[in-house]
Order: sequence, then structure tokens, then C-alpha cells
Amino acid sequence: MLFSRLLTLVPILAVFVPLSLAGDSWPEWRGPRGQGISDAADLPVSWSEDRNVAWKTAIFGRGWSTPVIDDGKVWVTTATDVPASKKEARERRKTTTNSMPLRISSSASMFVVCLDLKSGKILSKTELLTEKDPQMIHADNSYATPTPIIEGQRLYCHFGPSGMVCLDTAESKIVWTNHSVRVKHENGPGSSPILWNNLLIVHCDGIDLRYIMAIDKYTGKEVWKTDRSGKLHTEVQMRKSYTTPLIIDVDGRAQVISAAADWVYGYDPGDGRELWKMAYGKLGFSNSARPVAGNGLVYICTGYMQSQLLAFRPGGTNGRQPELVWKFDKQVPAVGCPLLVGGDLYMVSDRGIATCLDADTGEVIWKERIGKNYWASPILVDGRIHFFGRDSTTTVLEPGRRFRKLADNKLSGEQLATAGAVDGSLLIRTDEALYCLRKQR
Repeated sequence: MLFSRLLTLVPILAVFVPLSLAGDSWPEWRGPRGQGISDAADLPVSWSEDRNVAWKTAIFGRGWSTPVIDDGKVWVTTATDVPASKKEARERRKTTTNSMPLRISSSASMFVVCLDLKSGKILSKTELLTEKDPQMIHADNSYATPTPIIEGQRLYCHFGPSGMVCLDTAESKIVWTNHSVRVKHENGPGSSPILWNNLLIVHCDGIDLRYIMAIDKYTGKEVWKTDRSGKLHTEVQMRKSYTTPLIIDVDGRAQVISAAADWVYGYDPGDGRELWKMAYGKLGFSNSARPVAGNGLVYICTGYMQSQLLAFRPGGTNGRQPELVWKFDKQVPAVGCPLLVGGDLYMVSDRGIATCLDADTGEVIWKERIGKNYWASPILVDGRIHFFGRDSTTTVLEPGRRFRKLADNKLSGEQLATAGAVDGSLLIRTDEALYCLRKQR
């Protein structure tokens, strides 16, 4: 199979923590290894509203989190809110220097919905949090944008400043709630949690406070908290970040790779100790892409104000500093993640220019326009690359050093959420519904 051949080309880094690429679960944002790659197989190449749609289920509320999938069930977070009155919105708007279009609410409620993977039937709806006068968010964002992470019978949900919740999936009961993970985002939540041993690790980078912290997954209590170091921009709106960390192995020890505004950091996941940091070299903020690792390098996107793609060798626990190997600054996404397949790095800009780079050198292999507007991150499943447009058009490509488009597939609504996949099923979430796509037999 093409996918098997591609995997043999991927150097399993000395820096990678070995994790499964099993095709029967999609446990977190960007899949089983957090890199947008899964060995899920037997998926359709093409689809439409009336072709290869196994089921389509409306999800109430609004949320841009990726559906997570395990043991024949699909879990998706969502939120409802009550818009603030015009007078209240005007008064709250005066308290910020944020000039972006904002969604201002007088209350918000966060939920998780469980669906049967086979049929799309909703099995449960659980309210996890309610908040009066929640923080304002960007008009494009939602109160349920971070993706939860599932492990066994525990689902860990993060809603940014609104709080974190652990759910017992067997009973649909809340195990613990944490309200200590608070910063002032003003554009809404974006960072998804990750798991390492007994810890949930999450980024908190706002205009007031900037730190990374770990929470005990059994109790919801804080284990460590590390403030960001490094000089930041004088304008507070340019200090924010919405990225998700990545755990890799460097010199035989686990390390957190953590991209924030203007700096990327390496931390010890056990105690939160900062091991090293590297400046971007120019302004980068409001970044949301998760780091990608392979070929002995780590790749990050720096966010807004002309996003850069930086390729570097991480620092070590012995004081060794990171080494910048190459950088690229043309049509780099400010929002979506890059995708590493073998020796090639794929990405699509926010405005629809797809690029393939040599992962070792940053040399452009090909560049093509595939659409107009992108937010979600690409994935590689069943040996094919999927790019998701905001107009709910998925462009399917064959990986390789020649541009080869296999299909453009249109669904209804707007798509800002990254898809998830397991063997036989591709789950795509739009603002109208959750779709399960399967081959028609």
C-alpha cells in the first residue's frame, strides 16, 4: 500500500516518543501521534452531500474542536451562548484594545456530545460548564475550539479561561473540574491539552499572563506552572498565542516543545523546568499551529505578521542550545499546521496556496493554488493528504514531489474544525453538522 511505503520513508526520530498510529482511534487533536497522521484505512477518496455519506448529524451550539473517536464512539464539544445586549457589549468593548471583530456574550454553556460511530445517533449530551459574562472571543472563534483528549474511560476537555473538565465516559459523569487555568485571551480559547504520563499539559498565553502548566489527570490539581521568559512585544495584543505543545524525546529524555508568541521553548515535562528557548527573529503571535517533528528537526509556524516556517534542532537537557537550520516565509499559514510526510513538508496558506517543501533544506518542490480560505489543519490518512477549506471543500492529494490532485469534495456549511479518521470512517465537522464519510458498498 502507498501509506505503508510512505511510513518506511519517515525516519522515526531519535526525538520521537514512540506512539501508536493505530487506525481504530483518533484520541486527540491531530490524531494518534499528534502529527496529523494515522494508518486509518479504507476511506473514500471522493464524496458529496449525496455520495459516500454514511450519516449526517446536526450538533447544537457552536464549536470548532475536532471530534475524538474511540471504542466505536465519537465525542465532540460544543457551546451555546446568549449574546450581550448592545449596551453591555459597548461597555465591555471599552475595556479592551483589541480591534478585531468580537463575539460578546452575557453567558455561555459548554457541552460534550457522544455519538455512535456506526449510526450517528446521539447517545448523550452532558453540560460540563456554565459561565456568566465569559471573556469576549473573536467573531470567527467559538467557546469550544480546543479539542478534548480521550484515554480509556476518561475524556479531558479544555475550554480555555472557562475551565477544564474530566468526564467519566462510561457514566457521562464529571470526575473533576479545574478553574485555575485562566488568562485574558480576548480572542477565545484555542490551545488543546496533551497527556504525558499522569499529567495534562496546556498552554496559557494571554495579554495579561503567559505560562505553561501541568495538571494531575486524576485529581485536576496543579502539579507545576512555569511563566514564559523572554522579552515580548510592547503591544499586549501581540503577546498572545493559541498553540498546542508536543512531547518528543531528546537525548533519551522527554521534552515539551512549546511555541508561544515570539519564542519557542523546551521544557522538562516532569517539573516544568525551562531547558532552552529560541527567538523567532521577527514578530510572531496569535499562532495556533502545533509543532511537527521528524528527520531530526522540529518545524513550527510563527503566526501572524507574515508567518514564518522555522526548522530547527531542539536544545538539550545539558545546556545545548537549539540550532536554526532553515526558515521559509512565503505563503506560510498563520492558523493551520504543516504536515510532514517522509522527507517532504506540506502546508496550505490561509488564502489557499498549497506548498510542498524539502523537509531537510526548505527548498520549494511545488506550489499550487487549491482554494481560497483555510483554517483547519491537513491530515494524512489512508495514504492521502486532505486539505480542508473553510467552504467545506476537501482537496485530496497524493503525496509526492509532483502535484497530483485526486478530488475536490464539497459539503454544506463552513468548516473550521480539523477532521478525524478511523478505519473505514472519516469524520468532518462543519458549522451545520457532523458528517461520517464511508465508501458506498
